[in-house]
Amino acid sequence: MKINYQETTSDLQTRIDIHNKFGGRNIDEWMLDLLKPQKGISILDVACGSGKQCFSFHKYCEGDVRITGGDVNPDLLSQAREQNAKIGSPVTFMDLNFNVHFPLQDNTFDLASCCFAIYYAEDIPFTISEIHRVIKPGGRLFTTGPMPDNKKLFYDIIREATGKTIPPMPGSSRYSTQIFDAVKGLFTSTQMHIFLNPLTFETVEPFVDYTRASLAEDRKLWSSFFQDKDDFERIMEKINETAKRWIDRDGKLVMTKVVGGILATK
Repeated sequence: MKINYQETTSDLQTRIDIHNKFGGRNIDEWMLDLLKPQKGISILDVACGSGKQCFSFHKYCEGDVRITGGDVNPDLLSQAREQNAKIGSPVTFMDLNFNVHFPLQDNTFDLASCCFAIYYAEDIPFTISEIHRVIKPGGRLFTTGPMPDNKKLFYDIIREATGKTIPPMPGSSRYSTQIFDAVKGLFTSTQMHIFLNPLTFETVEPFVDYTRASLAEDRKLWSSFFQDKDDFERIMEKINETAKRWIDRDGKLVMTKVVGGILATK
């Protein structure tokens, strides 16, 4: 299943900033509490983006850890390398396309992570098998993705504003089923953990900023909604008007992120 998608630096950072400012919980704290990575281990972060998880691992292990981050997006990798140099962190960043054979040896890493990305792989079983290959026996895989009821309010407002059917999203439509089953088929043990993070908006602007960043990333995922730039702006205005009515009615908007965390042992 080929999905013509690539995260953009600005849209990703907009959403991260909104999560940090308006969210009630920190997903990195949840991840680290769940994994409790030990000092001295080796970690691979697949689709590392700008290095957020890599730096979280490094800080948690007080620098006593070997981390490799790989991504296909040169802009995000450049940002990761700049931050790496700024903080003096010895994370290794590399070009890594998870749709092709990884340029890494078998049985290399104690832990592999792939956060909010694996559902964009063209061939899910292939990508998971490559991650499985480079993990040591007894090593772990941790990956995150949206569950079917993720961001329900977000989609409800878009549906009311446009009167259109929401297209299937690559993550929420496949993460808890196809992807979870593919991991179970390769790993010795597999568990699904759930993270809930309510984002509370008392004004309409940050919700609209989040929506714009989400929809503008790749309009091909929303091809039934947008025909041209003017159409995009018209739709955004309708979403703004609907969200404002909801805030006037309820006093606030509470959009809950429902994230699954698949933790598997080789």
